[in-house]
Amino acid sequence: MRVEAHDRKRLEQLCRYITRPALSDERVQLNAAGQVELKLKTPWRDGTTHLVMSPLEFMQRLAALIPRPRLHLIRFHGVLAPNAKLRALVVPQGPEQPAQVTEAATVAECEVEHARALPGRISWARLLKRVFDIDMRHCPNCGGGQLKTIAAILERPVIEKILAHLGLDPQPPPKGRAREGLHFAA
Repeated sequence: MRVEAHDRKRLEQLCRYITRPALSDERVQLNAAGQVELKLKTPWRDGTTHLVMSPLEFMQRLAALIPRPRLHLIRFHGVLAPNAKLRALVVPQGPEQPAQVTEAATVAECEVEHARALPGRISWARLLKRVFDIDMRHCPNCGGGQLKTIAAILERPVIEKILAHLGLDPQPPPKGRAREGLHFAA
């Protein structure tokens, strides 16, 4: 999803979406005996509408949902699936491995040569183009000349002075107010 720099409302929506809890507060309650009652979204076939468990068992079940570190969380299907026959035609390959040369391998090699020419990491200029639609590889005035990085300015006073000289607002966009009625318990 792409959110413009000054679009505070869409940014708030995105932040709320990615920070939402796994379970709604209305679905989880403590009963009089100190056990956790979890209300199911839809009743099970046998008519069960709530699960009752001890707080420790509830925490164990929640912890079981957390994926192991360095585990791939994205599953690919179709041509991007790990064993798809046409995967080599669309996915860039790593460094070439020595293997026996067959006619079919030679044909496949020619078809995926373009994919292998792509680097393993995407340059910052291509990322800016992809995310913000800013082409940092070509001159914005003539469109043909290639741009080259000459400096990275990180000091705030220098940045403000340059922006003021260019007639741009040197201050960052104002932060939107938090919604009324949001209360967090400590």
